[in-house]
Amino acid sequence: MGDRAAGEFDRQAISAEMERARQDFHHLLDHATPADLRRPSDGTKWTNEQLLFHMLFGYLIVQALLVLVRIFSRLPDRASTTFARLLDAARKPFHLINYAGSRIGARIIPRARMGKVLDRVIAALRRRLDREDDTGLRTGMHYPTSWDPYFADYMSRYDLYRYPTQHFDHHRRQLTLPSPD
Repeated sequence: MGDRAAGEFDRQAISAEMERARQDFHHLLDHATPADLRRPSDGTKWTNEQLLFHMLFGYLIVQALLVLVRIFSRLPDRASTTFARLLDAARKPFHLINYAGSRIGARIIPRARMGKVLDRVIAALRRRLDREDDTGLRTGMHYPTSWDPYFADYMSRYDLYRYPTQHFDHHRRQLTLPSPD
């Protein structure tokens, strides 16, 4: 991504991606039965409900990552490189925490509240994105590439706004919920 010219940031496309995911999430929640939510997902150890929480968490975590990128983008590049390497070294505990966190998270924020939480988070991210200038969207930092397939070695804030919907779409394919009409 890195070297975009001024005006090349498509904020509307990112906003539309988030809105599509938000509507899809609500559709899934509205049509899933309690038995559907308890069913195992495909390719994860989570139930569908736990995976739905994990998909929501992808948007929640971006709020924290945006704060980190603001801090690290003001420091020498080696600071975020070192930070990313340390996080990569801690990937095994991270994956355990990530797994357990989504199991627990689905109990803390059950289906009945997930949609409202996602609505608030996406609205906040979209407002924040609208306020970003091109210079800010170019700033970035290094990330732990072993944590998530959608983390690149270096991601700008623009990339970071795209991340949660990429994460959502990836896990959307792993849900074993019936296809609603």
